Amino acid sequence: MGAIFYPQKRTGYIKEKGLGLIHLYYGQGVGKTTRAVGLAIRAAGDGLQVDIVQFMKSGSSAEVNIFKKIPNIRYWCPGKHPFIMTGGPKKVHLEHAAKALSSAFEAIERGTHLLVCDEILDTIIFDVLKKEQLVELIEKCRHKVELVMTGINAPADIMNKADYVTELVQVKHPYYKGARARKGIEY
Repeated sequence: MGAIFYPQKRTGYIKEKGLGLIHLYYGQGVGKTTRAVGLAIRAAGDGLQVDIVQFMKSGSSAEVNIFKKIPNIRYWCPGKHPFIMTGGPKKVHLEHAAKALSSAFEAIERGTHLLVCDEILDTIIFDVLKKEQLVELIEKCRHKVELVMTGINAPADIMNKADYVTELVQVKHPYYKGARARKGIEY
């Protein structure tokens, strides 16, 4: 049997780490939310309390329907979120982000085990949250709440604070041949 390839050298063995690690799923490729939802369902299946907070989304993607059927998943979305156009963020975008962030901090205070902050990394790009607010969230979760953050870009200092960093790279996508996004598949 051939050797299994690991891109990094392992420096030690941890017998029991517990909760409180930080996950980043970022990149131009598809699958960031899907990866986060998969982890949420796995955690819920093991009896953990899961809170999912969507930033910069309107709460209309298909996975929301399944969250309502799983008793130990709480889902939070502040409501409609229009696209941020070239004019920059409007009051509605800032309010949406502030409400979503407040929901995330409330979940920590309620004792959630896994907190998924979907698209929170994009709030920095669009200037609706400050990087320092994400750092504060990370520090609140460290060693007690497993935190997942998704988005297109992850700043280096946020990556340095994370325990898991996964970049999803798009190699090919039917959108560029004119295909539309399909509910239940792309959203």
